[in-house]
Order: sequence, then C-alpha cells, then structure tokens
Amino acid sequence: MNKTQQLMAAVAGVFIVGFLLVGSNKEETNEFKADAAMVRAVSGMQSMANQKCPSAIKQETGDVVYFPTDTETDKETYVSLTWDSNETDDKYSFTKAKCTLHLTVGGISELVIDGKTVIKKEVKY
Repeated sequence: MNKTQQLMAAVAGVFIVGFLLVGSNKEETNEFKADAAMVRAVSGMQSMANQKCPSAIKQETGDVVYFPTDTETDKETYVSLTWDSNETDDKYSFTKAKCTLHLTVGGISELVIDGKTVIKKEVKY
C-alpha cells in the first residue's frame, strides 16, 4: 500500500469508529424512556387544560381568559390553572377562577369561579 491508500484507509476507519460510537450512544435506557413519557404526559395535560378551561370559563362568565396567573401540578395526574383578576390588569367579571383537570376524569374535574362550584366530578384513583 502506498501512502495515499493508507491515508484513505485511516480516514475510512475514523468514520467507521465514529458511526459505531454514535450508534451505541443512541440506545435509550429505561430511565430515559420514563422521563420522556412523563414529559409527554405533562405536556398533554397542560395542552388539554389550556384548551378546555378557558372555554368553560367563557361559557360560564362570558369572559375570554388567556394566561393563568398560577399553575399547580403533580406532574402525573392533574393540572390546576388559576386566573386571579386582582393580580392582572385584565378586567374580568369574576375575581378568581380555578380550573382543575385530572387525567383519570379525562377532562375538567373541578371549576370554581368566585367560590361557586360550577363543575365537580369525582376523581377515582
């Protein structure tokens, strides 16, 4: 082999080793899969809550709400969104609305507007 062929073989070897290293590092562990599933679940809950809660509040009060002032979640089963007109510049016809969405219910499990319970569903664990 002359020098050019040796150089080509060395470059090809580096590429092969690089592909093997990248391929072996892409194996997903069970921990990584569990973390990814949790992120997808929380994202799905948050998306569902951001769709259903504002429409339920609008149906009840006639007010269009956009961004909650507080969000509470256990990152597994529920998301609670709170709109407090005392903390924002928005003028709503209500003072405080809290909407809770549970995965086990498949939608809004509780909606409370100014202390009045509008929706209350039993949550089964």
